[in-house]
Amino acid sequence: MIVSARRTLGLIMGVLCLPMAALAAAPQPTHEFTLDNGLKVIVREDHRAPVVVSQLWYKVGSSYETPGSTGLSHALEHMMFKGSRKFGPGEASRILRELGAEENAFTSDDYTAYYQVLASDRLGVALELEADRLASLQLPADEFAKEIEVIKEERRLRTDDRPSSLAFERFKAMAYPASGYGIPTIGWMADLDRMHIDELRAWYRKWYAPNNATLVVVGDVGVDEVKTQVQRYFGDIPRREVPTAKLPLELGAAGERRTTLYLKTQLPSLLMGFNVPGLATAETPRQVYALRLAAALLDGGYSARLSTRLERGEELVSGASAWYNAFTRGDSLFVLTATPNVQKGRTLEQAEAGLWRELEELKKTPPSAAELARVRAQVIAGLVFERDSITSQATSIGQLETVGLSWQLIDQELAELEAVTPADIQQAARTFFVRDRLSVAHVLPEESRHEESRP
Repeated sequence: MIVSARRTLGLIMGVLCLPMAALAAAPQPTHEFTLDNGLKVIVREDHRAPVVVSQLWYKVGSSYETPGSTGLSHALEHMMFKGSRKFGPGEASRILRELGAEENAFTSDDYTAYYQVLASDRLGVALELEADRLASLQLPADEFAKEIEVIKEERRLRTDDRPSSLAFERFKAMAYPASGYGIPTIGWMADLDRMHIDELRAWYRKWYAPNNATLVVVGDVGVDEVKTQVQRYFGDIPRREVPTAKLPLELGAAGERRTTLYLKTQLPSLLMGFNVPGLATAETPRQVYALRLAAALLDGGYSARLSTRLERGEELVSGASAWYNAFTRGDSLFVLTATPNVQKGRTLEQAEAGLWRELEELKKTPPSAAELARVRAQVIAGLVFERDSITSQATSIGQLETVGLSWQLIDQELAELEAVTPADIQQAARTFFVRDRLSVAHVLPEESRHEESRP
């Protein structure tokens, strides 16, 4: 499975009148320890139900890959279910299903993670299965020959045959000229066609070591019982030397980049992205939290600026969005999208000009205190609701740790958002929403290529 970067905000309007302190629940008891082999373990207690989630995160993803060898991290994720020393292909999954557990895995630019959700008294089963494939994955050639065809079909279905996904893939390749973030997580098809099982075996030996992993356990457990079980199943796995992975840094001012894509789509669409830092690379955290609130000002629900002004007000677009992922290992993108209102005769050029007007407004005039308070309440309420889930708590912890940040940030996040001022948002807009950092993709129906070529 491949991770999407978009966060959904929902179910929040009923709590917007509450003070921020009422929204922020007290941090759950959280414990951290490291085994002698380097495996880092974070345990967060949540005793509301007799359930636990176990997630094992590896510091490797598509941003670690190189041209000609793309898709390795995602392909290895698939092969992790194909047998180990103790269990044959699919047998571990069968055992978990019989216990009523949920399991899956996901790969992104910066990490690969495997998880199980099950009754808390069965945690040991999940840990044993996970430790066994870390220590003794088999990677049989015949299983790989079948699985690579599954991966190629996944690419066709999720990317090649979906114009929006294909457009974003091409856009990212242009928007990230200097870092590995331009590499698609699933890999380019040409690299999938020539991938060999020996490449995956080498990738596994290179990155899958206890000292390159973080185990996150959240739920109805105590730290002592978890420590005992983790030591039992993971403690004897030897540490291995792991390469030093440099941060994926981008060209801050690469110059304006543009592309036009003709795809099998009915409606034209627009993608705009600005190269910006993530929390791991920003000069100050305040810049990052200001960018997060800027995205919410533009696209934070029905009353946000893009919806209010460009969609319902000017009827310039039939839809528009803005988003930003701050929790990356390296630099990030601030992305805006729009679909021009073709029923009103609006064009891509007019939609792009409308987005620029909104960005220039942020640069010229800081938001009012009232508008910022409303948007901040929406963002914080969304975070609080999201973290009601033990899986979301574990995922937030694992993501932060795996991109080189600290899990403790999830308990500091609300205070950081509270500290952002209107002037901070204005300054972030002036710093980052400039053409030297801009990439633009115009996505048009295939038929329009032929129309444009006619005399």
